[in-house]
Amino acid sequence: MRGSGKGDVAADAAVVTTRDLTKRYGALTALEGVDLTVPRGSVYGLVGPNGAGKTTLLSILARLRHPTSGGVELAIPRARTAVVPDTPSFEPWLTAREVVALARNLAGLTADPEPVERILATTGLKDASDRRAGGFSRGMLQRLGLASALAAEPELLILDEPAAALDPAGRRDVLDLVAGLRGETTVIFSSHILGDVQQVCDTIGILRHGRLLFQGTTRELLVGRAAAAYSIHLRPPSAPSAIALEAEAWVTEVERSGEDRLRVTVSSLDAAEAGLARVLAASGARVVAITPVEADLEHVFLELTG
Repeated sequence: MRGSGKGDVAADAAVVTTRDLTKRYGALTALEGVDLTVPRGSVYGLVGPNGAGKTTLLSILARLRHPTSGGVELAIPRARTAVVPDTPSFEPWLTAREVVALARNLAGLTADPEPVERILATTGLKDASDRRAGGFSRGMLQRLGLASALAAEPELLILDEPAAALDPAGRRDVLDLVAGLRGETTVIFSSHILGDVQQVCDTIGILRHGRLLFQGTTRELLVGRAAAAYSIHLRPPSAPSAIALEAEAWVTEVERSGEDRLRVTVSSLDAAEAGLARVLAASGARVVAITPVEADLEHVFLELTG
């Protein structure tokens, strides 16, 4: 069913499909019965706690590892797949321009200057095009890895934590680049930065202990899944109101942010609408604003994996 661990994105629209994919290392099960369906032209975000099996799954899709059982089906030639590991490395004496030109040559494409320069500019390496890779920071190597992958003009791009080593500005650049590939290149990327996934991905898969807990669109994940919550802005202090709210049966969690902000998660909207103002007034709160909180990926993720 769509929106579950057995997502049913139309098979004829999928670039990648796995069936009952399982990977074991002796007694350790890294993946268990994963049915993945990646729509053509989509940006598919693979998220999960450390040790969930994300890197193992990506490695199998890239044919760097073999499954214990189950299978992988690609609707494109294997040669049209490019992979960027979480820590890409290159021969230290090669310049960024030489790395991209070599990647195009290995992919059977011409090493014309125009596409090489365009890719360097797109990935933020234009000013470093003549620098040798041996002097690059990890963030620059991440950009160079992405540039060398794009040089092959892939139909499927697999990225393992593509923005993990970048500063906020660099991460934004990479996310914009990935988002810009939607519709032209199918992208699968793993990330532990949930905000990045929510901003960029139109399809999400959530792994935990090697099992696919959810697969579907971002909207399907967020709508109706996260518990109802309110953001409450008070004049300090907020502690008396937090204590009073925690005592209510319909309140499941109260999170304090500074001296003037509360996030109140509730089990019943009806009870909250009837009782929230009463409890705040009784606690002596001076209320600036009460705002319903839209579901976000972080809270849904914690619900599914916690």
